[in-house]
Amino acid sequence: MAIHVEENVSLRLYNTFGIDVKAKHFAVAATLEEVQEILSLDPYKGKSPLILGGGSNILLRADIVTPVLLNRLKGISLFAEDEDCYYVKASAGENWHQFVMFCIQHEWAGVENLSLIPGNVGASPMQNIGAYGVEVKDVFHSLEAYHIFDGVVKEFNATECAFGYRESVFKNKEKGNWIILSVTFKLRKRPVFHTNYGAIQEELDKMKLDKMSIKAISQAVINIRSSKLPDPKKIGNAGSFFKNPVVPIAVAKTLKESYPDAPVYPIDELTAKVPAGWLIEKAGWKGKNLGSHGVHALQALVLVNYGGATGNEVYALSEAILSDVKLRFGIVLEREVNILP
Repeated sequence: MAIHVEENVSLRLYNTFGIDVKAKHFAVAATLEEVQEILSLDPYKGKSPLILGGGSNILLRADIVTPVLLNRLKGISLFAEDEDCYYVKASAGENWHQFVMFCIQHEWAGVENLSLIPGNVGASPMQNIGAYGVEVKDVFHSLEAYHIFDGVVKEFNATECAFGYRESVFKNKEKGNWIILSVTFKLRKRPVFHTNYGAIQEELDKMKLDKMSIKAISQAVINIRSSKLPDPKKIGNAGSFFKNPVVPIAVAKTLKESYPDAPVYPIDELTAKVPAGWLIEKAGWKGKNLGSHGVHALQALVLVNYGGATGNEVYALSEAILSDVKLRFGIVLEREVNILP
């Protein structure tokens, strides 16, 4: 079946903020062959398209002139196993939370703390997504990606992905060069439970379990996230909008002197992490409602579109928050969400 390139397509349903901008050219790929065919067509040939998956970590500020390719590659399989681990391969277009549930159903351990994170599998290594003490790099084995200009399929290992805090080589040095096709995860046969981060243990205690399991941890994470974070299907948002800043120890000490209640988490002798949500809330932004958009009432890290907001309005709110936090605390926040264009 021939690929159909659509023109002037609204992207409102393809980004979790629900921002209504148009794509000049738009095509959907469900196989590698379709990816290759799309990239050979005139609107796409020789260009680096905007790759959309779940649309969960982007803020669209204007109509997209760059051609858009929607990644809908599907499939999950047990690729291999050894004495300790299962190697599970998931196509980039698979929904992340559904993939986590699939793993839990099969008792493949390691991704349970990452339950209910919006988006698709393909974005997980690109962003090095993380929550409740676990990051994708902790369970990552390899990925396959297609080079947009050379037409080669390459396998990347963890070192080549250059993972950092919500970072990878695909957001930096190799940005715009590759389309992630699939990701292979290394998941444990004998689970190691991560329950010390955040309120997980407290939630597990409330659940009054007979036995600890990856399913129980997943449910605890789902309970916590559901109580604090808005459902993108109901209120437009992209989850955490800002990264937790890593600051010099001297800055952390000064913050503690001025605000004894400030949560500070030492990383090493030179640096410490400060929760961005605490800084934003302390500055008075939590629950700020500007009509069409604002800061969520239960989680200061989350900017929301209540309906009809433009990307520029949400961006301007983020700019105001960045400026205020810097002025008050001398700490520069960084956006976690990708701003386009």
